[in-house]
Amino acid sequence: MKSKKLYLFLISALTFSLFFGLFSFAQKEQSSRKIIVFKEGVDEKVKEEVLSKIGGVKVKDLRLVNGKVVLLNPLAKKLLRQQKEVLRIDDDVIVEALGKVEAIKVQGAKPQPPQTLPWGIDRVDAEQVWNLTTGDSVKVAIVDTGIDLKHPDLQANIKGGINTIYPWKSPNDDNGHGTHVAGIVAAINNSIGVVGVGPKIDLYAVKVLGANGSGYLSDVIEGLDWVVQQKQTQGGDWVINMSLGTSADIQSFHDAILRVYNAGITMVAAAGNTGSSVTYPAAYPEVIAVSATDQNNQLASWSSRGPEVDLSSPGVSIYSTYKGQTYATLSGTSMAAPHVTGVAALVLDRKTCDLNLDGVCIPSEVQQKLEQSAVDLGYPGKDNLYGSGLVNAVNALQP
Repeated sequence: MKSKKLYLFLISALTFSLFFGLFSFAQKEQSSRKIIVFKEGVDEKVKEEVLSKIGGVKVKDLRLVNGKVVLLNPLAKKLLRQQKEVLRIDDDVIVEALGKVEAIKVQGAKPQPPQTLPWGIDRVDAEQVWNLTTGDSVKVAIVDTGIDLKHPDLQANIKGGINTIYPWKSPNDDNGHGTHVAGIVAAINNSIGVVGVGPKIDLYAVKVLGANGSGYLSDVIEGLDWVVQQKQTQGGDWVINMSLGTSADIQSFHDAILRVYNAGITMVAAAGNTGSSVTYPAAYPEVIAVSATDQNNQLASWSSRGPEVDLSSPGVSIYSTYKGQTYATLSGTSMAAPHVTGVAALVLDRKTCDLNLDGVCIPSEVQQKLEQSAVDLGYPGKDNLYGSGLVNAVNALQP
């Protein structure tokens, strides 16, 4: 009799444990990563108390949008919506690099190949203005997969950076995309490899995307916050290049972009490679959206298009620096954007964007100068394919 009761007890205990384990697993599986935006005036202690009360697991703080990144199960999400301190709950969506990886052709690092002038640098006439400026005074943040910190064609220009995915690690590039973008902006004018639009621009590696070329929106926002903090600390003129995007219009992303814009930082982004609508952040009005052209000044078939496109620049078969101290040929609006970023830096260095003659170039003035000086392509005037036209360094540096 006792053995039968013991048997039934063990069966019941096992069933309960199995059920509880499956329930816990299901709850864990249903947890999703969200951006929690709090109302203005809510202090940090109260924010932490709210998260503790509803059972959310904090991932990181997002100062730029007065928020926190939190893992929430369905019950916690429901409870959070009832908290008076919470303004909004946004999805922490995936953002992706916008290079067309199938076009990669890597050239070995040893020995370093002799320097060539990439066709894109030549097409925007960058080399024709190096007697006037090489971008020495301007700082460009490459918000991307990082930069190869030991690349001989970039190393001297890299002045700092951050890894928002793993803050205890360096922003070294484990994908290659960010290094390629950085080389288009500011590869050094030496005897090896390639040369960028502004060979003496200061580069900052802001690693927000992982080895697979994608990452969370919150990591991008944290990277933007870091750049704002650097500008406040160091001063000077800054440009942010974002050769990344998402199809999702997330309010927290736009709020972050607005704060960067209001901090006086010019932002340039790839329009996208879908052949249809422009992705975010390029679609936001505060960001200069760039479509991609080929060597015939024709829009690439895959380049995104729409009224949000502001400028076009070379983005097909672009040769530049790559991870592992190598060089590669890539295509994408990811490659087009840094040509514009580089010219924006040259314009800032020479202050030809100071349209109201107050000694300062704000982002809207930089964009206006680049658009007014662009070489018109396609239909006369601004259009959905090329925006105001092909960016041109010579024209942009005219007073």
